[in-house]
Parts: sequence; structure tokens; C-alpha cells
Amino acid sequence: MTMDRDQQYLRGLVEELRKLPNETTWLEFKVNNSDPDEIGEYLSALSNAAALEGKANAYLLWGIADDSHDVVGTGFAPGKARKGGEELESWLLRLFSPRLHFRLMPVDIGGKTVVVLEIPRASGKPTQFAGKELIRVGSYKKPLKDYPELERTLWRVFDQTPFEALKAAENLAVADVLALLDYPAYFDLLKQPLPTDQTGILSRLEEAALLVRNFAGGWDITNLGAILFAKDLHRFRGLSRKAMRVISYQGKGHCH
Repeated sequence: MTMDRDQQYLRGLVEELRKLPNETTWLEFKVNNSDPDEIGEYLSALSNAAALEGKANAYLLWGIADDSHDVVGTGFAPGKARKGGEELESWLLRLFSPRLHFRLMPVDIGGKTVVVLEIPRASGKPTQFAGKELIRVGSYKKPLKDYPELERTLWRVFDQTPFEALKAAENLAVADVLALLDYPAYFDLLKQPLPTDQTGILSRLEEAALLVRNFAGGWDITNLGAILFAKDLHRFRGLSRKAMRVISYQGKGHCH
């Protein structure tokens, strides 16, 4: 997405999250608290909670009042934050297992800065930070091992959620969806005529589980949609390593 499109997406996302009546297990509001260890623990707890709740991502927002959800702004500047001389983002990445492709994104809302931390759901195994697996119980971070029923449920989620149903990209505008996917190829493959309008195209792709409508009013592309019909798989975070490689060998020798 372009910078303007990114900011537009973030403003829409923040407004949708502010409309929720209360914080959830996959959403936390803060103003200026930016302790690196606490952020890391939230990343683990929120990521695991998102998997339990069937969400593609969890969110930690700075600059939003906890009680009223008003936009109050924040002095937290993730690009300048450090832990022991190391950039915050680099330090966090180093202590995660499995490694999360989270994003720290500032956005201007009415002249006030809000910072959005977008955290992917745990996938395959619980998300750890510094060797600890955490979970949200109400509004509190707790060790996952202290809640064996939640831990069992989380592992059942991993077993039951197919990879192809997970989200490869989220909350996209229609123009971005059509720019990322080679949608004519889908209709060619099925030998069906291409719908004459965007609504028809999106509806058919949604029926095929290539797209999903999301709570923020945009569209999510599933892993299935991205892997089968991406124009460029490298434009999808987390899937670029799954792009096909073709190796051509010179000569007439046989492969062994």
C-alpha cells in the first residue's frame, strides 16, 4: 500500500477499534507506557489470545484513553525507542519464538499521534517472549501454563485451523485487492466469464474462500487466495518464502 493508503487504513482501523465497548483479550489501549519488557509480554499474550478468539491479528494502541477510548495522543515514538542501546523492534524480534512479523505504525488522527502495534495471531504453537508463553485473562497478562484448559484449547485451535484459511493480508480497499490478485486467472481457470462489475468479482472470490470481509470494513486475502492467485507473492508478509523456485541446469547430465 502507498503511504497515504497506509495512513487511511490505520485511521479506519483505529476508529473501528475505538467503537468496541471495552478492551478485549486481543486489544489493549495505552497512552504513554512504553516499557520494552511489558510490550514484549503483551505481544505474547495478545498473539495467543487472538488465536483463541479466531482473530487474524491482535492490537496494542498507544494514544487512546483506556476508559473513554478518546484519542489523547502519545509521546511514544517507536522509531526512537531503545532497549540497552538496541532498537526496540530489533530487540523484540530477537526474543520471540516463533518470530512474529508484527508492525509498529504511527498515525496522525486529528493532529494527535496514535501508535498501532499490529500483532499476528499465534500459529502452529504458542507465541513466546523471552521463553515465556503468556495469555490474556480478562485484562491481565498471565502465564499460559497456569491455565491448562486455555492451553489445551489453544492447541486444539492450532490443530483445527487450516493454513489456507489464515489471512495473508488484511483490511484492504477494493483497489488494493484487485491490484494484488490475478483475479482474471481465477475465472479463466474455471472457464467462467469475468463479472462485469467489482461487486460481482469480489462476491465470487469470497465464495471461493480467497477473500473474507473483515470487521473494519475492508477485505482480507486468505493464504489460499494469495498462494493461488498473487501477482507477486513477495508482496505478502510471511508468504514470500513459499514462492516457487525454478532451477535450470545446463548440460545433459542426469540429476542424482
